Amino acid sequence: QVQLVESGGDLVQPGGSVRLSCAASGFTFHRYDMGWFRQAPGKEREGISCLSSGHKSFYSDSVKGRFIISRDDVRGEVYLELNNLTPEDTAVYYCAARWSGGCNLTPSLYAYWGQGTQVTVSS
Repeated sequence: QVQLVESGGDLVQPGGSVRLSCAASGFTFHRYDMGWFRQAPGKEREGISCLSSGHKSFYSDSVKGRFIISRDDVRGEVYLELNNLTPEDTAVYYCAARWSGGCNLTPSLYAYWGQGTQVTVSS
């Protein structure tokens, strides 16, 4: 049974940081590309970062230079470090997995999804 479980979401002040985790099980993690997506109220789901099975990373312009993606293939986990947060980063953050094919931020290409974790940036 495939599972992706996100954690680490929190209420953070502007300029602050938070680290999200996603624990995967039920599939051969190291052979999958992993992505992080977010969805704010009233907006479409947005791809923000991915890390391929070959450990190549990619970031959307909206988070480049502020967020850092990493993965631990032994533990079967992927992480997203969010820095210099602004209220515009407030959203539910999701991790997702797709069979190795190179980094891509198109949601429809991802087969497995977690339930999401809320990040709220507010003073």
